[in-house]
Amino acid sequence: MNNNPISNFEGLIKKEYSNIAGIAIRKDESLIYEKYFDGYTKDDVLHIASVTKSIISVLIGIAIDKGYIKNIEQKVLEFFPDYTVKRGEKTIQNVTIKNLMTMTAPYKYKSEPYTKIYTSDDWVKATLDLLGGKGGIGEFKYSTVGTHILSGVLTNATGQSVIDFATESLFKPLEIKAPNNVFIQNKEDYFAFLKDKYVTGWVVDPKGVNAAGWGLTLTPQDMAKIGQLYLSGGLWNGNQILSSKWIEESTKEKSRWGELSYGYLWWIVDDCYAALGDGGNVIFISPKKKMIVTIASRFKPRAKDRIELIRKHIMPIFE
Repeated sequence: MNNNPISNFEGLIKKEYSNIAGIAIRKDESLIYEKYFDGYTKDDVLHIASVTKSIISVLIGIAIDKGYIKNIEQKVLEFFPDYTVKRGEKTIQNVTIKNLMTMTAPYKYKSEPYTKIYTSDDWVKATLDLLGGKGGIGEFKYSTVGTHILSGVLTNATGQSVIDFATESLFKPLEIKAPNNVFIQNKEDYFAFLKDKYVTGWVVDPKGVNAAGWGLTLTPQDMAKIGQLYLSGGLWNGNQILSSKWIEESTKEKSRWGELSYGYLWWIVDDCYAALGDGGNVIFISPKKKMIVTIASRFKPRAKDRIELIRKHIMPIFE
């Protein structure tokens, strides 16, 4: 019987979490562990799925810091002056950026119309057409397509593409290799992006607006740097990249989904918070233990719970 906790843990990953491609752990501002599986290396990026949403939250915070967006209470439609509201549609007028960030905006669909949105020629407009309706503002409704509107807000507010704004104000300062745009033309492209072993870039719609709810590729180390930025109150190498106030606000409960708390596109898990993506992609941050655990995984429906893995098997070894 092997009593080395690290090799036991790595054995568990191979056996029970076989879609994990890489894990990076930082503690007290240093990278203390990284390991890659299934033929991946530290230079391989993976599609981080809904972790993309939390990166958009970082960018909205930076845009507010820089004065491109006045505040989170601004009405969404202020950023789309050319958008024509449908007759009889009232609710959409009152939806704020905060509603989109806390998943408390109402939509006119029962289940998310991914194909309809992602095959349209203007994803932002197609999503705005679904915003509002008869539902009440303030009720939690998790929406991946809905977050795309935030990319539209960023684009219109900053006058730059999301990828350019992110590169300049986040990726470059953190020494994260900026991705290229990836155009998804059809269903086949979409599934290839989700399922191919090696994918790179950031998905962009036909209008050049980067996907906000999914579609970004990063390495586990890149994800750990974002985690470190949050743990360090927005400071990186002595530079204030993001205000500590935004980080504090983002990671406090603003809405709830059953037992789970939600901030500004971040999940709050007890005294920790996390960016969570399909297939088991995670940036997990423990302020108390000054620790960040990031996991990048290949696409897999109904992947095993990563929070349990982190709490039960990772934290005890590395804390």
